[in-house]
Amino acid sequence: MVKISVLGAINWDINLFVERFPKIGEEVPVENITRVPGGKGGNVAVAIARLLGSGEVALIGCLGKDPIAERQIRILRKEGVDVSGIKFSDKVESGQAYILIDREGRNFINTFFGANLHLLPEDLKKPRIRDLLMEATIITLIDPIVETLKAAASLARMHGKTVIWDAGVRSKIGAEKLRPILENIDYLVVNEVEVKNLTGETNPFEAWQTLHEINQNIKLIVKLGERGCAMVGPKMVASVPPVNLKKIGLKVVNTVGCGDAFLGAFAASKAEGLDDVESLERANLAGALKATKPETRGSPNRKEMERYLRYMARARIIRET
Repeated sequence: MVKISVLGAINWDINLFVERFPKIGEEVPVENITRVPGGKGGNVAVAIARLLGSGEVALIGCLGKDPIAERQIRILRKEGVDVSGIKFSDKVESGQAYILIDREGRNFINTFFGANLHLLPEDLKKPRIRDLLMEATIITLIDPIVETLKAAASLARMHGKTVIWDAGVRSKIGAEKLRPILENIDYLVVNEVEVKNLTGETNPFEAWQTLHEINQNIKLIVKLGERGCAMVGPKMVASVPPVNLKKIGLKVVNTVGCGDAFLGAFAASKAEGLDDVESLERANLAGALKATKPETRGSPNRKEMERYLRYMARARIIRET
């Protein structure tokens, strides 16, 4: 039985490494190209599998019936992800992302969602997908279409599951329109741009106050990039500083996928019974370690995490009631 079921995108990533980003109308040479598996759903599922082990996480998503799908399934299985909940569509090709990365590891991403938009609410009623949702103690939602997110969050809440949602691209819709989803989740994970899109606020505590009006028990996690992360909930406000990579002898290579490593480590830590603070600290470490790898799915495995745990940045509890 799986511990975590992940609903999210499965993309094939084309990474273009450049010295710097071009200005509008300017041509900048590409120094290197990599073509690798990606998509937030796939990345998070793999990040979890690397920490919990084979067969502990299922990925629920949609691929086209094409060569990309064949490669994706083969790679996911090798990573130990249960792929029995993946749907295949002959109406559209598999999702793809085109990512521009500069020398400092910063990025721009353009995504063709393709088959990812074809995971529908009625698919959640299919026997195998429903079984995977019922088996899991944690449901991690990412970027299916809004109608599917609503159905999944409602179903998970009805059956007493812990629900984690990385709002990502859906944050642009705004909190009020996403109320049916926000009402049924336990943890909301966003970055600085997304929390502003969602709530109109940049301060995590003020953003949480807006969300609290929708869901009194919601816990907001804001990924702050090179400044660490923060969590705001009804009983606690905590801040985790950045990991000192220089002290470890590592440096930032590519920040694409750091948020996915973060989310995967947080979900895996909660599945193992760790409290919110330690789960947040481990997620922060996983995101930092991913930044030192060139590949999108550069999330650390269990052995790597244990090796660097002593360098993990500790949380500062700002308020606790």
